[in-house]
Amino acid sequence: MEITRTFDLLDRYQQYFMKEDALVAKQDGKWKKYSTAQYIDYAYNIGYGLLAMGFKKGDKIATISNNRPEWNFIDLGMALIGVVHVPLYTSLSADEYENILKHSDSRFVFISDKKLLKTLKPVTEKIASVESIYSFDLIENEKHWSEIVALGKKSEVYYKDELEEIKTNIKPDDFASLIYTSGTTGTSKGVMLSHRNMVENFLAAADVFAMKTEQKYLSILPLCHVGGRMGNYQTQHSGCSIYYAESMATIAADMREIKPHGFDAVPRILEKIFDTIISKGKKLEGAKKAIFFWAVKIGLKYKPPGESSWLYKMKLKLADKLIFSKWREAIGGNIESVGCGGAALQARIERVFWAAGIKVLNMYGLTETSPIITINRKEKPNLRLGSVGSIIDGVELKLANDGEILCKGHNVMLGYYKDPELTKKVFTDDGWFCTGDIGRIEDDKFLFVTDRKKEIFKLSSGKFIVPQVIENKFKESLFIEQIMVIGEHEKFASAIIAPDYLYLRDWCRANNITIDSNSELIRNKQLIDIFNKEIQKFNKNVADFEKINRFRLIPDVWSPGTGELSPTLKLKRRIITQKYQELIDQIYIKQAV
Repeated sequence: MEITRTFDLLDRYQQYFMKEDALVAKQDGKWKKYSTAQYIDYAYNIGYGLLAMGFKKGDKIATISNNRPEWNFIDLGMALIGVVHVPLYTSLSADEYENILKHSDSRFVFISDKKLLKTLKPVTEKIASVESIYSFDLIENEKHWSEIVALGKKSEVYYKDELEEIKTNIKPDDFASLIYTSGTTGTSKGVMLSHRNMVENFLAAADVFAMKTEQKYLSILPLCHVGGRMGNYQTQHSGCSIYYAESMATIAADMREIKPHGFDAVPRILEKIFDTIISKGKKLEGAKKAIFFWAVKIGLKYKPPGESSWLYKMKLKLADKLIFSKWREAIGGNIESVGCGGAALQARIERVFWAAGIKVLNMYGLTETSPIITINRKEKPNLRLGSVGSIIDGVELKLANDGEILCKGHNVMLGYYKDPELTKKVFTDDGWFCTGDIGRIEDDKFLFVTDRKKEIFKLSSGKFIVPQVIENKFKESLFIEQIMVIGEHEKFASAIIAPDYLYLRDWCRANNITIDSNSELIRNKQLIDIFNKEIQKFNKNVADFEKINRFRLIPDVWSPGTGELSPTLKLKRRIITQKYQELIDQIYIKQAV
């Protein structure tokens, strides 16, 4: 059957995938399964209930929730009657919620739990357009989402024909979702996406990942993130069971428990998995340690089939038997492919996962492009490691004179909500969307993204610094959790470094060093010497003008909650610069003296 609108997934489920475990999530420590029939029933009853409450096509409803089946019931229930979904991150500040809820004209807000209620209730009381808050968890004296379902069941007889008429008249190019960008460089913008934007994207992804109805998929990226949502839709299109990770902290345990065949990730998730494996390898001794790191070395040289010698293949086969098979077992044993996007993926991470039999399909796009512009495929000739792949069908790509990536196609947004001027600014006169990213294209096919246009800066010598490329090289160090390269208009590049404190504390225990606080840790002479050596080691891999001349360690752990990282774990450079301005001034003032 043809899929042209997001809610057409429900008819597809009805026709092909009647199963008992369509959507699954942890509740009270146990996996709770929702069947296809329940999914369809809940979605339609949400639609009837909202109609009974006076909702019309074009009205807005916000959801602020962790990943869970209820998110889907609300999402497609809204879509059935043309209500626009405004999904928001759970990590925003009260001020950010207030600004977005006002700007979006949201009438209802669905939240996941009591903690969010505490934040949102004072906010919504100040916003005239917000009529009610409904919770997914049961909270005493608060409205529960099941009330709308119950109303829908009572109202079906009155609204069934109306819903069917609305549903039939919804067009693929109709406004379906308002997604606010995470705002790494400024105020969040409301991106208007149509059904066509999202549907064409998830159909392309479903074709690439080709998951099967009997398989399981672990949903990790927030469903409010355009990439997490696309992965959620494409998996539903394939009919395999979706399990929602409890949290970022439980991913490894969830994988071992459910043994998924695929999952979605941002690069930092893969980096943490890799770093955890490597840190365990460092604790081995003798022959076991030697074999472990021999296998890692083999993995780092991985090339796709057809590009490596018979001798390398024999070595890889042995490395797989001895080491990589155990890696796969540690994450459930069934992982075939991983969808990865949202930031730059280190080439070494990509290669070693492929060597271990886990196909990391690196992709590129933005919220404004729904998100996929390009994606690597599972095999040649449409695979090139190190790239973000080639374009999906129906999308065009070219580079501007300054290297900026430009895009056209069904994936490009309708525009920014209430901001025609800003919308106009991100399109060329002949209709190409300007991504703001710099890249290069190899063999007229494979795209390589080098940095954000706004993040590239110039030293006083006139040399241009591309920070993301340098940062990715230095993040290969087990001692570095996050790093931000600085030095605009200065004589040399420097860096603010957030150490990996979990690894550092393990290192301290192994070396009989007792330290109480992070502040004390970064003043320890032995550790400072180690960081100096790490910087010198990785400086060998960059050009002279790109070398990190000076650095400062900070005692803080950066996260979306503390504000230094976006919800997809990208650096918020402006905020980090403001927070550590005194430290940055110190670096360059000392040099001047």
